[in-house]
Amino acid sequence: METNSALNEGNAVNVRELIIEKKSKRNITNVLEKIMPKVLLSIAMISILTTVGIVLTLLTETVEFFSRVPLIDFFTGTVLKPLSQNPEFGVLPLLTGTIISSFIAMFVAIPIGLMTAIYLSEYASDKVRRLLKPMLEILAGIPTIVYGFFAFTFVTPILREFIPGLQATNILSPGIVMGIMIIPMVASLSEDAMSSVPNSMREGALALGSTKLEVTGKVIIPAAMSGIVASFVLGISRAIGETMIVTIASGSSKNFTFDITQSMQTMTAYIVEVTGGDAPAGSTIYYSLYAVAMTLFIFTFIMNLLARYISRRFREEY
Repeated sequence: METNSALNEGNAVNVRELIIEKKSKRNITNVLEKIMPKVLLSIAMISILTTVGIVLTLLTETVEFFSRVPLIDFFTGTVLKPLSQNPEFGVLPLLTGTIISSFIAMFVAIPIGLMTAIYLSEYASDKVRRLLKPMLEILAGIPTIVYGFFAFTFVTPILREFIPGLQATNILSPGIVMGIMIIPMVASLSEDAMSSVPNSMREGALALGSTKLEVTGKVIIPAAMSGIVASFVLGISRAIGETMIVTIASGSSKNFTFDITQSMQTMTAYIVEVTGGDAPAGSTIYYSLYAVAMTLFIFTFIMNLLARYISRRFREEY
């Protein structure tokens, strides 16, 4: 009897301890459930607050610049001489260099990237796809400064053999190398879009007598058009924002020209030049840095909005 009562008392103590332990764990869980949403919201707000801080900083300094330089002169001026005795701050030379270099880059990246995506999605075997995908990722992981030296020391000398009038620093060479750099982005995003097209559409087209090429051109590409075009737009944004390649290989001549054999400067290269130079804080050239950065920000922002619109507008639901 005494042994049984002792066992019962022991069991009761164990059950009581389990209940207390369970209640304490439940309390901790409830506290975590209340705290974690706030913690996650705070972390999510970091990127938003950072963006707001960047915009406010650019806007404040840009307003100061336009209080000294007329807005019309900035956006319509064809001469940029920030360090001359009578400085001029026309942004058109920088806009021209940025647009031309981006156009050359996409002229290279779009056909090669799209053809690569078509091959990986529709023609390559699993073994080949597993081999080529990592190679593309390696190409995407090369630092841009390496691309810049590659453009200056390798691509430009080769191009000068075929284009005698090509200057040592020009906009053609960095444009081509930027296109090579963007190929993995275009290829990867386009391949993902084409791979998401259901196999039933491929099989249905093949069953109707279409060839592999016809299926790709008339079924797969139209069905994946939103993702493909979005990859193009994002590639353009990447080219517009590229810095080191154009800084090293395109030179610092602020020429307003459409001759791709000439040295030109982009907006990003100008920002690097000003920040690395002797522009004193509070000077007009110092504030021009923010005006150009704000223009670049608006460019890339519009391109990202365009990519989102295209993705939503032409998205196919399967």
